[in-house]
Formats: sequence, C-alpha cells, structure tokens
Amino acid sequence: MIPDNTPVIIGVGQHSERPQDAGYEALSHMDMAGRALQAAIDDCRAAQPVAPEIELIAALRQWENSYYGAPSPFGRSNNPPRSIARRVGADPERAVLEVTGGQAPQKLVGEIAEHIAHCEFELAAIVGAEAVSTVLTLLGQGHQPDWSEEIEGELDDRGYGSERIFEKEWLKHATLGVIGGYACVDNARRHRLGLSLDQYRQQMGELFAPFTKVAAANPHSAAPVVRSAEELATVTERNRIVAEPYTRMTVARDQVNQGAAILISSVRKARELGVPEDRWVHIHSVATANELKVLRRPDLSRSPASTASVERTLELSGLDLGGVRYLDLYSCFAAPLFNLTDHFGLSADDPRGLTLTGGLPFFGGPGNNYSSHAIAEAVARCRADRGAYALVGANGGILSKYATGIYSTEPADWNSAVRYHRMSIPQRPEPLDSAPKGDVTVETYTWSVDKDADKVRSSVIVRTADGKRALIRPDHRDAATRTLFESGKPFGVKLVVGQDGHGANIGRVSA
Repeated sequence: MIPDNTPVIIGVGQHSERPQDAGYEALSHMDMAGRALQAAIDDCRAAQPVAPEIELIAALRQWENSYYGAPSPFGRSNNPPRSIARRVGADPERAVLEVTGGQAPQKLVGEIAEHIAHCEFELAAIVGAEAVSTVLTLLGQGHQPDWSEEIEGELDDRGYGSERIFEKEWLKHATLGVIGGYACVDNARRHRLGLSLDQYRQQMGELFAPFTKVAAANPHSAAPVVRSAEELATVTERNRIVAEPYTRMTVARDQVNQGAAILISSVRKARELGVPEDRWVHIHSVATANELKVLRRPDLSRSPASTASVERTLELSGLDLGGVRYLDLYSCFAAPLFNLTDHFGLSADDPRGLTLTGGLPFFGGPGNNYSSHAIAEAVARCRADRGAYALVGANGGILSKYATGIYSTEPADWNSAVRYHRMSIPQRPEPLDSAPKGDVTVETYTWSVDKDADKVRSSVIVRTADGKRALIRPDHRDAATRTLFESGKPFGVKLVVGQDGHGANIGRVSA
C-alpha cells in the first residue's frame, strides 16, 4: 500500500582502484563515475533497462572544478553529468552540477526525494568520482592523457558556493585555508577543555583508531591499515604535523581514486522497471543547515547548525539517536566529529561505531563525493538488517554546511509528513575588524612549519580591544612570538598588531 509517489533508493554503486592494484586501469574522473553509476544500475536488479529511464543526473564536483582556478592538468569535461550519462547509455532531460561541499550528496538526496514526492520526475541519479591519485601517478610517470570532453546539452551549473564559506580575510592573509579553519576550530575546543597539544592528539587518536579497523575491512579503502591511537597521535617523520594539532594520518586523504552513485526512484517507476522490493530503501528524513562564516561565529569551538541538522532529522523520523543502529559521521578532520560526539554524548568506542566506510582519513576523502559512499554503505546495512535505521551526516566547508539523512527498509510516508527541511539557525554574527591596530588577544590559532623550517604558515584569530574579531599572521621572525605559538599555548595572550606593506595584519608579542 506504499503510494506511487514515494521516493526510494533502488540502487547504489561504488568503484575504486589503486595504482598498486593488479589490473589498474588509470581511469579518468568521468570513467570512474561512469563505472560507479553502472554499478548502481546493476544493483537495482531490475527486469527492464534502467539507464534510458533516468530523467536527471546530479553530478558532484571534482577537485579540478571545485573552485576558481583549480588545476586540471589533463583537461576536464564541460558538462560532467552528461559525460557520465554517456558512459551508461543515459540521456537525461536534466543535468545538474552541484555546488562545492561535502554536504552535497546528502543534500541532493533530500532535494531529489522531495521533487519525486511532488511528482516532478520519477528517476534520478546522484554520482561523483575523484581520480587524484591517478593524476599524480601519471604526472610522476611523465604521461599527459587528454581527459577533456565537450558535451552539448542543458546544464544547471550551480556554481562553486565558496562565497558562503570564507571571509575575504582568509585569502588576503595567505592562511592555511580550509585545513587552517578546521584546525582553529579544534584548537578552540582544545582550549575550552584545557588540554595540551599532546593530550589533544591522543584524544584524536582514540577517536580515529576504530575507524582504521572499518577501513581495513572495506575493499574500496585507500588506506586499509589498522592503526593504534598512539600511532595516529605520535608525531614522526611519516606522521608529521600538517597544521597544529593535526598529524598527517588524522586528516582527510584526498589522493584517492573512488566513485559512487545513488539511484532514487518513485515507487511507481520502481515497480514499472521491475526492481524487487527487497532492493528498496526508504528515505525517512533529510535536514540541511548552514553555519555562519568562521570569523562570525559566537563560539569557534562549536557548530550549532550541524547539531541542529542531526536533531531535526531525528525529529522528522520520529526517532532519537538511540534508535539508530548504523552511523556514518563526516570525518574530514576531528572537529566535525567532536562537535557531534560532545553534543550527543557519543564515545569514540560506541559499539555501533561512528563510520560505515572507515572515514575520510582512512577510507578516503574523494572531494565532495565522500557521503555518496557513506549512503551506499548505509543502504547495504539497511538491506541486510531489515527494519534497522542508518544515519549519515555530511559536512561541507569549514563546518559551514551540514546535511543529515536517515534510511531504513521501513516505509516512509512523504504525503502526510514533512521529510525534507532546509533549516535556518538564528545566530548573531560577531563584528569584524579587517585592519586592527594596537593590542589584540589570541582566541584560537593553527601553526605549521614546512620541511624548510624558514617557511611558516598560520591562521590566527584574535579579539580586538573593543571585542571585534580579526584574522592575523604572527610575525614568525620575531623570536618571542615564534616561541609563543610553538608552545601550543598562545590562548589569551596579548599581541600588538599592525599592517605590512601589502595590507596584511601582522602581530607580535609586545616588548
């Protein structure tokens, strides 16, 4: 008695390869995505051809087209969704290139499900892939394949969306960028908890060690190796600091070759295609929420938008977190995980685990498409454990955009209940000072010394005397200032700041 317009996931697919694997093909981004979409089509076990019936393909951006000026050494497709469609024999009426961000796959599930419930179309695909590892491998071997494609046809290009993440100050001050933003969040949390750098790294190691066990059992993992908390936390030449407090092993691994796809259909179309009902997985709820830009946030150590997204998704499904059996929480860095574990009282050794794939540092972080893999794993768990619920949390930007979804083989009624909610979180943004002068107080920071010890990169967020936020660079050539930041304890210390000849804010410990 499930209504015809009910959206259901009927197929999921993943494809991966590693340069060291036997049979390695060095697939392009589009080829990898095409393989993943074909795997999703095969996964439907339909009695009728599926590809010709696909009405919309929504593609996730590769790193090479995720921001203005991104390098694309082998060329790229001008229309990724239609390039992918060609590889499986599809010719969709609509083609979408989604905005940048790890929230995108989960957000698209909610958006597409709502359109299907409103009878606007009946079969759509979400697909993406990365081939960063292959790009680096081929460049290292001196190869220069041509991966450029010119495909005609309509394209809804939604843009990069980076203007929603960064204040202009981040670019002006040549900071550590996205990784620096996350490190500032984690160091703000470290300061709130009163932990030293070594203590915090140990906490991160304990958080991520269980992820490595899941990754080691996943055939699509980029780094399938079990590691202890101590191994992840200890700074060595191989596990160097990439930005305090992060060691290399505890940040998202972007050198991967991975693709994933999701097929969402109306129940009517699924029946018409002859997709067995035991393949159907219902979308119980999706909620998205946007956070303030980093410098504007009242509390740099937390993201209320992310936790609100999870809470609203549970509410729409009529569940509490205890009623969810499977969890995949976005893990590009520790901050998005700690934000949720702190709020919901989850422990690193929760018997359910916090990942279904192995997480972005170990399974791999295929750009904006990671959560497509997480959803594919959630669908597999739901099919194998009928009636159980799985939750996927997807994060984008610098804890800037969050989307959460809940899945089960139990039917979900989209006709008499709200199932997709785009949230607005009321917060008062902090005032900014783009060119502070005089005394400032360090609020949070990150610091990184490259192999060449004379090259230091940093992101330092301070408060001015009148309570405004500002972003500065510490003068690492000043001995007292460098010693302060290398100590890991600059919080609350006063600096004197002014502007250099390029207009950048430079701070140093006052004499």
